[in-house]
Amino acid sequence: MGRFKNNKKSRVIVKPISKKNQEDVSHVTGDKIPKSFVFSRMKLPPSVRQLQMDLRKLMLPYTALSLKEKKRNTLRDFLNVSGPMGVTHFLMLSKTASALNLRVARTPQGPTLTFKIHQYSLASDIAQSQTRPRCPQDLFKNPPLIVLSGFGSQELHLKLATIMFQNIFPSIDINTVKLSTCQRLVLLNYNKDTKLIDFRHYSIRLQPVGVSRRIRKFVQNHQVPDLRNLQDVSDFVTKAGYGSESEGDEEAATVTLSSDLGRVNKGATKSAVKLQEIGPRMTMQLVKVEEGLCTGGIIFSEYENVDGKKENMKKKDEEADEEEEEDSEEEEEGGEGSEEDGEDMDEDFED
Repeated sequence: MGRFKNNKKSRVIVKPISKKNQEDVSHVTGDKIPKSFVFSRMKLPPSVRQLQMDLRKLMLPYTALSLKEKKRNTLRDFLNVSGPMGVTHFLMLSKTASALNLRVARTPQGPTLTFKIHQYSLASDIAQSQTRPRCPQDLFKNPPLIVLSGFGSQELHLKLATIMFQNIFPSIDINTVKLSTCQRLVLLNYNKDTKLIDFRHYSIRLQPVGVSRRIRKFVQNHQVPDLRNLQDVSDFVTKAGYGSESEGDEEAATVTLSSDLGRVNKGATKSAVKLQEIGPRMTMQLVKVEEGLCTGGIIFSEYENVDGKKENMKKKDEEADEEEEEDSEEEEEGGEGSEEDGEDMDEDFED
């Protein structure tokens, strides 16, 4: 039997290059939205491992929440993967016998900032310390806002730290931003006296001014209230007052909304801004700045500055001691010369 010849030419199927999603490009600057990896290249204690997971949740949604590291992975492995995935920043935790460090690096060429963590609290610890912890499911759908306080110094290492933290989260335009996306806040406060940075993570919520808590719950949840112990519906509205001790209506903490936000907060009305800490919490110090990605020249080092100050103090002390010795020798020489002059005067008087 003859073979049937397939006259159809072989075709090469080429998938069209998909355009970048709008979410990958910032509508404010037109640049790529910063993305991050939070990892460690060493075995961490359980508490530090949980701190790493809390930092990953903080960096959501533009981070790898389920990133898995292996012992054989090197920094170059993470760097090779970061390019195709559009990762712009590395946050690396390391634990030694004497200190816990956090390195924040810009990929692929640096710089790298090393922070020494003096104290830290996990998100679970902060939630346990609160009477009513708040962590809704959609809290991490949008990136947090960043607020820097006390970084207005002209020192180079503080300028680099300011630029690094400003660019680690997407930029926003206050004229076009949606209020519903502003649900979290990261605050960094620098103390010039102690050189420590207080790192805090808050959730943002708005409450209408002059509305009781019962009414807010009724509007939000749409649940039928329990009116068995009340004589009239008006008692439900007027009972329990307006607000509570922790929900005072302060003019400094109120804003006027330009549009409706949820079922309770309506446009053109005043709402109180409430911040509630959700963690993690850290107290850290900038100890080193490197030019490259964990390599290169050292731009700033806190330890070298301390050593340099000690050396300068030693040099000043040595110079002061030398000056004192010279002054004492000059005084001794002057005393000997005066004795010789006195003897000459006595000889002249005898003559």
